[in-house]
Amino acid sequence: MSMTDPIADFLTRIRNACKAGHRKVDIPASTLKREVARILLEQGYVEDVYVVDDGKQGMLRIYLRYLRDGRPVIRGLARRSKPGLRRYAGAQTMDRVLNGLGIAIVSTSKGVMTDAECRRIGVGGEVLCHVW
Repeated sequence: MSMTDPIADFLTRIRNACKAGHRKVDIPASTLKREVARILLEQGYVEDVYVVDDGKQGMLRIYLRYLRDGRPVIRGLARRSKPGLRRYAGAQTMDRVLNGLGIAIVSTSKGVMTDAECRRIGVGGEVLCHVW
């Protein structure tokens, strides 16, 4: 199976695990996926992130966060920039996700960061996904 969009696969695995009520999800690791997982951890969308060495590329083990009533903290994940249609935004033209209740994860020349960090620093980039 050829994987043309590994970030979409990453988001789909998390989305499916949340809907199924799983406590954790294992995803093949890459540098970009590690950075996206780090942002999800820093923003409080997931409990913890570990890199599990499997002798190959490694696996990201992401522990999902749930509310007291059992609903997942991540209510939605949407891929924005795709291999067939890249979406870029400047620091001033970047849309807010749900009027600031969600985040956009952006790949910039200064690294992977949230839309709020991009506005603060004044740098734009490729909008990878929205999380709410």
